Amino acid sequence: MNKYELALVINGRVDEETKLSTLEKVKEYVDRFGGTISKVDEWGKRKLAYEINKIREGFYYFIHFESNADTPSEIEKRIRIMESILRFLIIRQED
Repeated sequence: MNKYELALVINGRVDEETKLSTLEKVKEYVDRFGGTISKVDEWGKRKLAYEINKIREGFYYFIHFESNADTPSEIEKRIRIMESILRFLIIRQED
């Protein structure tokens, strides 16, 4: 099992319900493809380093999980098409 960190930036203009449902959907993808979530860091609403589609703020989340090597690619396929997510990045952490 490898350790990974998933960084998410959710659109800052969405309402609370959409934000939480997006986060839950991402967590479900991690579980569905064999990952085990160890920690979720919520950084809250922050100003983006640069404007993305005329949006200047986003909600930042960092999800730490363990899984096999195939899980990150499966998660990326699903996250890529979610409209409320502005940016994401999955990084394998060194032991």
